[in-house]
Amino acid sequence: MKFYSTNDPDHRVDLREAIFRGLPADNGLYMPERIEPLPPAFFDELPSLSFAEIGYRVSRQLLGDAVPEADLRRIVAETVDFPAPVVELDERIYVLELFHGPSLAFKDFGARFMSRLMHHFNEADSGDLTILVATSGDTGGAVAAGFYDTPGIQVVILYPSGKVSDLQEKQLTTLGKNIHALEVDGSFDDCQALVKRAFLDDELRSRFRLSSANSINISRLIPQTFYYFEAYKQLLAAGGPTPPVAFCVPSGNFGNLTAGLIAQRLGLPVHHFIAATNANDVVPRYLESGDYQPAPSVPTLSNAMDVGAPSNFARMTNLFGHLLGKEKPLPEVHAELGRRVSGYAYDDAATEAAVREVKAKYGYTIDPHGAVGYLALREWQQGHPATRGVILETAHPSKFLPDMERILGEEVAVPERLSQLADAEKVADPMTTEYTDFRSWLEGNL
Repeated sequence: MKFYSTNDPDHRVDLREAIFRGLPADNGLYMPERIEPLPPAFFDELPSLSFAEIGYRVSRQLLGDAVPEADLRRIVAETVDFPAPVVELDERIYVLELFHGPSLAFKDFGARFMSRLMHHFNEADSGDLTILVATSGDTGGAVAAGFYDTPGIQVVILYPSGKVSDLQEKQLTTLGKNIHALEVDGSFDDCQALVKRAFLDDELRSRFRLSSANSINISRLIPQTFYYFEAYKQLLAAGGPTPPVAFCVPSGNFGNLTAGLIAQRLGLPVHHFIAATNANDVVPRYLESGDYQPAPSVPTLSNAMDVGAPSNFARMTNLFGHLLGKEKPLPEVHAELGRRVSGYAYDDAATEAAVREVKAKYGYTIDPHGAVGYLALREWQQGHPATRGVILETAHPSKFLPDMERILGEEVAVPERLSQLADAEKVADPMTTEYTDFRSWLEGNL
């Protein structure tokens, strides 16, 4: 299997180069050259397949023979060694819990898969590989946990100062060893811009082996497709595939929703996708108007979604025929994407009200990101009542403890692996938004 750039379909590389390079030189994003539906036999067997077997078959379909079968089975088994349960709120609304991994966030799936895949390819190389990652909240903790103490790999995590929760910050600043944290005096978009510029710096890349652990890296995206199939399998067990199934995805950089669209392209019978955002509503506005206008990100309660220029927008439009990403998507691309995806945006006041409503109505504690998803699904289902909706609950509510307890007026249970970080010492270097300062730090510390 080869992978091409969303800015140039003729630029093609193998899997190893795609995951280590992270970003093509033309500033596009890598996509698999073929996304062919899984065979009908797979869907016949789906109700009886384990999560690991689902992940193996899906990844084999997307990666071809780039990784030997035994190695790929091991990588997938180590990636999904924790569950992704579907919880029923009522007969129309379900929650897919993606926070049962080591960092209590859905990004554990991508980070664990990526770390093991990179280690597989890196064993034959000499010299360290340096992973650069920008985080708006959960990515940093998942990457830190996934890559911690991995031989031959150094990780540099950039996060916006004052814009992640205290426990999120502790997850990415307390491990040490090969994990380095930079506290950037700016927004997530500033962090992401520093990372992207480093990848396009040929002189820097001649001195460092650089790669990314953000969802711009194709190896982060592939395992995120697994749990869409796993959720559908559980819905089958709960009473069959009808009525039609819609997935509601709290969205920031839009990697999660892109993975869902890829799962649909692989044959998963998804009726519709709902993109749920906070005040950073660039994609919902595009879906409504056809005009894509990135904007500076706005801080919100659902901080992992505070993204004003979502990288994976290029992949979303590419799936529907936009093959030259530097150009404006054609109207027919917007029309086709709009048939598959609806977008909604909500402010913090509505989010807080939704957290309280879900608790009062269902006895379920939902985090602020999932609460935005709940609002979007509820609004969409007003016009589509004969559907089952699955909200992706992307992080454990205790990761946002002060806000959750303020909103609910009660204590929220904190899992032990998170509570033990409360007294751990934060170690992070301050960083400006100037690329020259970031480059100097890399040259002086790695």
